[in-house]
Amino acid sequence: MGNPAIDLIIRLKNGYMARKEIIESPYSRMREKILMKLISLKIIKSYKIEGDQPQKIKIELLYKNKQPVLSDVRIYSRPGSRHYVSYRDLKPVLSGYGFSLISTSKGIITDKEAKNQKLGGELLFSIW
Repeated sequence: MGNPAIDLIIRLKNGYMARKEIIESPYSRMREKILMKLISLKIIKSYKIEGDQPQKIKIELLYKNKQPVLSDVRIYSRPGSRHYVSYRDLKPVLSGYGFSLISTSKGIITDKEAKNQKLGGELLFSIW
């Protein structure tokens, strides 16, 4: 496993495609920050950290009218190829219906927040 962000978002996408209610992921601080942002964007319902070392995160997925909230993902940064962007280069995802998550010096933020704060960073992935 190279990047915890990629691993987490793929687990989420696969969980939604399999229509699961709850999925599990190994714990890391970066995963927890991404999950906090996904809760505020209403992509997932909640998460809970369980167990001793090694800890696990149980993530409760969100459905609207029995349809998954997350339909697709585009991953930009990979372990061998990091994708850095300036706030000027950020484009809307799916005409504003989706979000990009960016790892900046201020933490993990969305593309809209990065434009407002004039921050660039590592473009992790886009979701819609």
